Amino acid sequence: MTGAAAGSIALEASGLAVRRGAREVVSGVDLTLRRGEVTVLLGPNGAGKTTLLSALAGLVPASAGSVSVRGRLASASQVPALARRSVRANVELAMAWWGVPRGSRRAGAVEALGALGVGDLAERHAHTLSGGEARRVHLARVLSVRPDVLLLDEPFAGLDSNARADLLYDVATVLRAEDRATCIVAHDRSEAWALADRVLVMLGGRIAASGSPAQALDRPPTAEVARFLGFSGEIDDDEGTLMLRPGQVALDPGGAIEARVGRRVPVEDGVRLELTLDRGRVFAHSPLPGPGPGMEVRLRVLGGVRFRSRPVGPHAGGAPSGPVTHVS
Repeated sequence: MTGAAAGSIALEASGLAVRRGAREVVSGVDLTLRRGEVTVLLGPNGAGKTTLLSALAGLVPASAGSVSVRGRLASASQVPALARRSVRANVELAMAWWGVPRGSRRAGAVEALGALGVGDLAERHAHTLSGGEARRVHLARVLSVRPDVLLLDEPFAGLDSNARADLLYDVATVLRAEDRATCIVAHDRSEAWALADRVLVMLGGRIAASGSPAQALDRPPTAEVARFLGFSGEIDDDEGTLMLRPGQVALDPGGAIEARVGRRVPVEDGVRLELTLDRGRVFAHSPLPGPGPGMEVRLRVLGGVRFRSRPVGPHAGGAPSGPVTHVS
């Protein structure tokens, strides 16, 4: 499959399902991964993301459906289980398992380690590495075999904020290749924005949203997807329900909406406010000191997504969400 064109299909799943005992944890997933594209899979804990990735890799059996891979597939789990050898030997072991000729392994290992910013650690013993360094070596192993399909399960999990930010910055370029399709299970929206050409949102074992980061993250198709993506505020009116992220709500003395401050939680750059309205509840950020609990404030909204019928939720009547309008 060497030299396959960017945009061509590298992996295709049709009607894929996986059962765990009596429970179906992945249900009817249709999925295409194309060369040159990075796909990020988001979803809450228990949504079936890791199980789906394992089924695509052939690590767990499917109870229904099929997976077709055109070329070589490599996957990396969440845990960077490195052998008790040098960093370079760890990468060369992976290359040997994949049948890379002995004479090419050293140069390939050095190249992969360099691409991940750990070339200077090649002769270090793996057990001396920090968490972030181990993650980079873990990724270098799968990149070194030059797969046609690369599957990564939460490659940034367990890192502190600085190590995570540094690794995210570096891999945003390294993971992109015209002859490779990449699918990443990610932890939060910032990772999807940084990495993805396409975002998939998985809820309850199914793909609930698919599109570019702007489409999937800012224009969710259902209230359930919107709520998972941080649209935590809801205002009911005669046109339906407007759902808002905290950043889309601003305190403004001249605002048209009246609210009362409920909970007030300090955060790094100010306070997060829970604000109660006659027909809903929203959240907003405010610089310190911010208004106190019980105070009356006025608001204006900046965007949001409106559902024509009320979504299921703590401030809704239980009807399914209907057509959606994106408010600017």
